[in-house]
Amino acid sequence: MSYLTSAATDIASTDLRVGLGVPGYAHPLVAPAEWGELTRPGTPVHWAVLNVANGPGTRPDPHCLEAAGRLRNAGVRVLGHLDVTYGARAFAEVISDAHRYLDWYRVGGFLLHRCPTERAALPEVRRAATTLRTLLDDAHLVFGHGTQPYPGYVESADQLVTFSGTWSDYRWSQVAEWTADYPPERFCHFVHGVPRGHLDEALRIARWQGAATIYFTDRTDHGGRADPWETMPGYWDEIVSRIGTGVSE
Repeated sequence: MSYLTSAATDIASTDLRVGLGVPGYAHPLVAPAEWGELTRPGTPVHWAVLNVANGPGTRPDPHCLEAAGRLRNAGVRVLGHLDVTYGARAFAEVISDAHRYLDWYRVGGFLLHRCPTERAALPEVRRAATTLRTLLDDAHLVFGHGTQPYPGYVESADQLVTFSGTWSDYRWSQVAEWTADYPPERFCHFVHGVPRGHLDEALRIARWQGAATIYFTDRTDHGGRADPWETMPGYWDEIVSRIGTGVSE
């Protein structure tokens, strides 16, 4: 497994190395500034997800080719977006998408979006993970559960997204006890609707719960009608600076 070897920085008084995992900005033609910011020297990005058209699309996209190339040249790992639809999507379709991501965009791994969480679905997810690692030896695999899954999933992934949701839910969330058996580098948290004034609190929660890859934004989903991850948070510079300099108690 690849784990995390790219840019990361320590949070003060802990051994937790925190960086950003970008769930997927809008198309580079629509959001050129967002994609450009990820290549700025010193930005602590663990990886960024490339989602062309709920997957790789039907043909290579020149704008996405350029964006992916710039990220690779800057040392940022690019992940392909594979929607597994909570286990309902056909295995062959998922692997076909993976092939296109590898052939066209030379991704370094994959985010398995809407990954199931229950024990019964684990064998099929494990099958997909094994096949993806066959296609790319050092593939970095992130299982996008969005909530706490059955513990067995951690053995097939480099990282698990164990929280994806609103700030109002995150600030009262609790971590599963079994996660303490693994280092923080194995877990990711995505939180939207985080007010600027609560950014330090959100970072402390991530540290306490043991998540080394995070993405916090003040954007919201407007009741499910918008994608909060498509644009940068209004406090992008601030969150980059705070991760880079550490967060004190």
